Amino acid sequence: MNITGGTFPSIEQVTDSYLKQPSARNTDSNDEAKSFSDVLDSLKFSKHASSRLKDRDIELTGSQIDRLNAGMQKANEKGINESLVLMDQMAFIVNVKNSTVITAMNETEIKDNVFTNIDGAIIV
Repeated sequence: MNITGGTFPSIEQVTDSYLKQPSARNTDSNDEAKSFSDVLDSLKFSKHASSRLKDRDIELTGSQIDRLNAGMQKANEKGINESLVLMDQMAFIVNVKNSTVITAMNETEIKDNVFTNIDGAIIV
């Protein structure tokens, strides 16, 4: 950009240059909030959760996985670290920071159960 030499850059050049500059608020990658697409792409099931899904005959549809991801995103936006996500008579404990489902329960396991070590709950 040469503004001192009498030529002014076009708005497209200024805009493009501005958009490519790193944001001052996102200088520390550890503090950077995850975008929704990052969360969608990174949902994982722990070995324990995978085992529970199999043992309890829980099969998730694509729509349910989308809703679970949406619940995890809501938890992330609220600053929740360990969340209980309730969906369709199922319950999932999710480690939001690691985008990992820790365990899964169906309707039978939810009844009379106590959920500990969570700091928030999301109903989707």
